[in-house]
Amino acid sequence: MKVKSLWISICCLLVAGCWDRTEVNDLAIITAASVDKAKNQEITLSVQIFLPRALGGGAGGTGGGQGKLTTMRNSIGPNIADAISKLQAKTPRQIFWGHCKVYIFGEEVAKQGLADHIDFLVRHPEPRNRAYLYISKGEGLDTLDITPTLERSTAESLREYADLHIGMAVTLVDFRNMLRGESEAAAIPIIENGKKLQKPEDIQVKAVMAGTAILKRDKMIGSLTLQETRGLIWLRDEMNKAAISVQLKGIEGIVSVNPIRTKTKLTPHLENGKWSMLVHVDTEGDVVENGTRLNLMKPELLALVQNAVRADIAERMRMALKVLQQELQTDVVNFAAAFHREYPKEWEQAKGQWEKIFPQIEVHTQINVNIRSPGMISAPAGVPQEEIKND
Repeated sequence: MKVKSLWISICCLLVAGCWDRTEVNDLAIITAASVDKAKNQEITLSVQIFLPRALGGGAGGTGGGQGKLTTMRNSIGPNIADAISKLQAKTPRQIFWGHCKVYIFGEEVAKQGLADHIDFLVRHPEPRNRAYLYISKGEGLDTLDITPTLERSTAESLREYADLHIGMAVTLVDFRNMLRGESEAAAIPIIENGKKLQKPEDIQVKAVMAGTAILKRDKMIGSLTLQETRGLIWLRDEMNKAAISVQLKGIEGIVSVNPIRTKTKLTPHLENGKWSMLVHVDTEGDVVENGTRLNLMKPELLALVQNAVRADIAERMRMALKVLQQELQTDVVNFAAAFHREYPKEWEQAKGQWEKIFPQIEVHTQINVNIRSPGMISAPAGVPQEEIKND
């Protein structure tokens, strides 16, 4: 009987598995965080905390969609770990990183170096490795304080931008892998200064994405514009969704093509100490807007569009390479990895001089563009039949 009672007691203890649980109402859930430069070599850690009560629409809530679903808290310290400890001391709920979707670094912090901050984020068990990284013009806390028009929070807006692949999309694990690569260089998307986007009308007329930051090891050394970023995306084989708008030589109007499938292949070549790279781009797409008078059902006219798209892709890649090779001398296009795979012995001898070799690499392009369809209609819409050009 005693043995039976003992077993029953043990079983009761085993089934009571929630004795150490933490209720959601006891958590301060971080949705986004920013790190900015402070005085005396310290940093300002700002966090955007989700307000669960706001979803209820009751007192202090949104009241049917009005009001903010997040609140801001910040603290100063020599590093993130110290700042978060100070922040916890003045926060009645347990701070939780597990739902943080976005990390923003101020431009000044990025220039000083991100190594220590990244170390905390990848070492701590709670932060997500798939959270997105951004560098902000100005201070990141100004971006966190923006009230988005469509999304519930700044974190959700920036996550949506990353998913749309308007610019580069870089996660915490992506950044760590870049720095572990042969060239020890990385790229992170830049967002506009939050002070310029405080009003709803500002968000409507100004672009949030501002380009791409280029980092040598962990320090920001320069940036690419949005146009140059498009070229970098082509070079890195990361092109996803982006309309290509071109104007044909001697023809009025613009034609826009939406790529459906793209593939970029890097083919390195090394002969007699001369390094060169062939960038082969293969893309297919459809015409989504025809602002000309051309009947794109005609193969010879469709070929004009294909040639214009080919030239546009080549020019964007040239613009990006000019900055990366001549100005920044930093390889974020994975040329080093391609040479390492193709010429492992030569790479071992030359990798210590890669910063000098990369600017000297002669780059050639081979771009194949196949427009599968002129769209749902053949002739330009709204144009009289007699004005349509068939040759």
